[in-house]
Amino acid sequence: MNKLNIPFNKACYVGHEEKYMKQAIKSKKLSGVGYFSKKCEGWFEKKIGCQKAILTPSCTNALEMTAMLINILPGDEVIMPSYTFVSTANSFVLRGAKIVFVDIRSDTMNIDENKIENAITSKTKAIVVVHYAGVGCEMDKIMKIAKKYNLYVIEDAAQGMMSKYKDKFLGTIGHFGCYSFHDTKNYTSGGEGGLLIVNDKKLVERAEIIRENGTDRKRFLDNIVDEYAWVDIGGNYLTSELQAAYLWGQLKEVNKVFKTRLKCWRIYYRGLEPLEKLGYISLPHIPQNCYHNAHMFYVKVKNLQVRSDLIHFLKRNGISAVFHYIPLHSSPFGRRVSRFSGDNVWTTKESERLIRLPLFYGLTDLEQKYILKRVYEFYDEKFKSS
Repeated sequence: MNKLNIPFNKACYVGHEEKYMKQAIKSKKLSGVGYFSKKCEGWFEKKIGCQKAILTPSCTNALEMTAMLINILPGDEVIMPSYTFVSTANSFVLRGAKIVFVDIRSDTMNIDENKIENAITSKTKAIVVVHYAGVGCEMDKIMKIAKKYNLYVIEDAAQGMMSKYKDKFLGTIGHFGCYSFHDTKNYTSGGEGGLLIVNDKKLVERAEIIRENGTDRKRFLDNIVDEYAWVDIGGNYLTSELQAAYLWGQLKEVNKVFKTRLKCWRIYYRGLEPLEKLGYISLPHIPQNCYHNAHMFYVKVKNLQVRSDLIHFLKRNGISAVFHYIPLHSSPFGRRVSRFSGDNVWTTKESERLIRLPLFYGLTDLEQKYILKRVYEFYDEKFKSS
């Protein structure tokens, strides 16, 4: 088989995007909550079943809005996993919060629901769960803990659009959910983009105010008040109509993208099962009550050295495979603004074993066969040299 060049990611493109972006341009209304923003938000409210869906320029912005909505103040504590992107923590650090990290589960890379309660203090304000790889955390237990201690639950579902925990879409179980439409995600709004999911009816109006720089501009546009004023804290969290139009084009093919990615994920899984049986790698674990969206395909190798060797081997063969997060608690700034509750049994160890293979809409059968062949070649060479 001739050498191929396979990137780690290609932004999702389904073919409808230009059509709707041209419509947005011709409308001559590119800012504010316009036609396509309303179309997308309505689609999400109907599809996933939430009180309010609010498009934002990024998932980071959606997370920042949740910190304002729950009134995070200096000294408050927020519990979350250390194995996540920096925005998960930064959004609350910006408001003065102390981050309390707890260990992850080794099987799903999600926060360990059994270690959350021991991390709670009188200063705890919220629990932020991260649905890694679009696989749901154990939300029933987490919501029970939150109710017991009167805590907010924010779902960082950046990777989780179209995934479910039991019969509920990720992002609709806690008080808030946050999606990402960055170009590395299953669906994109033109490179960047996000969504705030509000599940508490009492917080919808304030979310709309915070989104509009802390003004009641939406009430003015809806003819509820004669003029709008500055009434709360907030920021400019409005999405461009061009972003919304691009996303709307993708939502027209949401099921096609979902099925195509899932097919690729299953090809990887079946193709690599023999290596798992030989003890060389570990494959992703999907709990029985979770329905994932094939956001990524990762394998876990023996240790950090093997991971580095495999990444370099694949790179020499034209394949871009990557590791993921370096746990936040071990970062220079993380050590200043956080503490780790309990023992770090799995977070560091498992993060050093994980490698992600290329997975994107448009990945061909030929490319996947090539990737699988090269992975087997790596282990053949390693076996012979050992």
